[in-house]
Amino acid sequence: MYYIHTREDMVRIPPDRLGEDLGKLTLELARQVFEGRMGPDQKLVVLITKLKLNGASRVVHGDGAVYQPVRMQMLLFDIRMQEVIEGLVDQVVDYGAFIRFGPLDGLLHVSQILDDHIDPDVGGQRMIGKETKREMRVGDRLRSRIVTISLNEVSPRESKIGLTMRQPGLGKLEWIDEDNAGEADS
Repeated sequence: MYYIHTREDMVRIPPDRLGEDLGKLTLELARQVFEGRMGPDQKLVVLITKLKLNGASRVVHGDGAVYQPVRMQMLLFDIRMQEVIEGLVDQVVDYGAFIRFGPLDGLLHVSQILDDHIDPDVGGQRMIGKETKREMRVGDRLRSRIVTISLNEVSPRESKIGLTMRQPGLGKLEWIDEDNAGEADS
């Protein structure tokens, strides 16, 4: 999910900022441009951890800005199909729950929670299994698997990520512990 990556790129320095400390200014501008956005490799740039000026800057005719080559060390967040993730229930809605994992949210549809009929209690921000009486609330920690990914490169927080918990080893962490204890007793 998270990893460090080094990348070379250009940072545009507007003409009205040219008198400032070049190192600090370039880092500030790079963070504004890159952090919170998808890179060309479809990975979310969470944080620029280090930045080094990398060669001579260039002025582009007609623009007036200076383009500074840089080498950046970045913290990236990457998700993959079928990956098992742990996250927190962030919000309960009629059709499921939004699960926060890392900097993104995924949708856990009611049909993907349990092998049981689920009754959503949106006012109480919880989901309840009709027969099992298992309950999932906002703030609960879950283990689920990514089953669909539709990344929004312009606004990564609006990406659509589908999750499931309908397999052994997935679910609310307390449920997993209960299931494992039940298997040990038999």
